[in-house]
Amino acid sequence: MANSTEPQKPQNTKKNKKKGATLDTFYGAKIQNTEQTEDNIKENAPKPSKGNGNSPQTYEEFESEMTKKMEAFWEEKLEIMQKKFTHLQNQFDQTVKENQALKARIRQLEDNDRVKEQESIKQSQNTKKLEENIKYLTDKVIDLENRGRRDNLRIIGLPEKPEINTKLDMVIQDIIKENCPEILEQGGNTATDRAHRTPSTLNPQKTTPRNVIAKFQSYQTKEKILQEARKRQFRYKGMPIRVTQDLASSTLNDRKAWNMIFRKARELGLQPRISYPAKLTIYFQGKVWAFNKIEDFQLFAKKRPELCGKFDTENQRARNT
Repeated sequence: MANSTEPQKPQNTKKNKKKGATLDTFYGAKIQNTEQTEDNIKENAPKPSKGNGNSPQTYEEFESEMTKKMEAFWEEKLEIMQKKFTHLQNQFDQTVKENQALKARIRQLEDNDRVKEQESIKQSQNTKKLEENIKYLTDKVIDLENRGRRDNLRIIGLPEKPEINTKLDMVIQDIIKENCPEILEQGGNTATDRAHRTPSTLNPQKTTPRNVIAKFQSYQTKEKILQEARKRQFRYKGMPIRVTQDLASSTLNDRKAWNMIFRKARELGLQPRISYPAKLTIYFQGKVWAFNKIEDFQLFAKKRPELCGKFDTENQRARNT
């Protein structure tokens, strides 16, 4: 009887082998080390024996079976990794598309903003042109209104009485006779087309009398009366009145703005005058100086030691208030 020799168990030299580090898959997927996986499979597998045919499983069969299991294991892991990679690839493609869409949207917004900025610049330029045109047309209308009043005189301070209001034409003739009779002596045409109070309705809360507007038939006669009114104080039956050129309300307001400077210039002997439409002229150091704006005159006065500090309109207004 042949002695059967038991197949010696091959020493598992890999049991004490240090386990390998884990393999990091895409974005955190972990697969155990190949050697550790093989050790686990071999430990749980039946122990093969080779040499006699009585062994239920030969070593070649065992090795083939282990190879198939390892292939199946890695195919499964590869499939999982492939799915995760496909999912990540889809997410990446979607992110790329969204990024491209955002870039296109940003470019569109930048283009729109650039177009709006250009439109805003054009709009500002158009607005500036419109403002210039409005100012030109406004000045033109005011000039035409003033020229339409060139034959008129404005009488200020004439008492508000019924006997005067009903006979304004006769009252004006009396004023001419009392203050400048030489015009009548020279045969000047002092006739008026019309005369009326302004405004047409009396305001009972206003204590000062309304102005009288008189339109003369002769421009030359009107100018002569105005020149005489500039030389001396006019009166009506002993009461002081003022006779000035009739102008548009905006022009009158522009002239009133010179009042404080005009009075101070007269005190200093600068011979001030307000010329058409609202320009101040003074006689200073042997020259005639003209100013269209108050700011221009203030700058002029600051540069002259003789005038510096004497035309501080802001301090004068503060003292008056």
